[in-house]
Amino acid sequence: MTMLDRMRLRPRPPLGAGASPGAPDPHAELRARRNALAEEVAELTWDLGGLTYEMAIRDHFRLDVLVRRSAALQERDAELGEVERLLAAADQGVSGDCRSCGAPHSRGAAYCWKCGQPLMSQATSAALIEPLETS
Repeated sequence: MTMLDRMRLRPRPPLGAGASPGAPDPHAELRARRNALAEEVAELTWDLGGLTYEMAIRDHFRLDVLVRRSAALQERDAELGEVERLLAAADQGVSGDCRSCGAPHSRGAAYCWKCGQPLMSQATSAALIEPLETS
């Protein structure tokens, strides 16, 4: 079974607990992004395999081209994995929203997947080392 076949056979997650079929999906944008990324990953995988095959039958490998295409595929695949993780967390109800752009994020995420802003506030060092005042 090829990667493309696995992408096509991947089960779609349910709408979520308590969501009726007529109700708007709060994570529709994220689901659309996942679908677009899945198609892009499948296409990049297909193209990389064809490119490698063409180079092999001509006995002329261009490693710089293969590395560039592989890096693009790896980047998209990592983004797809993060979006799927976000959707799984949202379906389980363990997510929050970014303070900057409002995009959903999973519990424990350090940065927003959409805008890149830090999600956890950082304490200043002065607040950490101030001695406690006693009365």
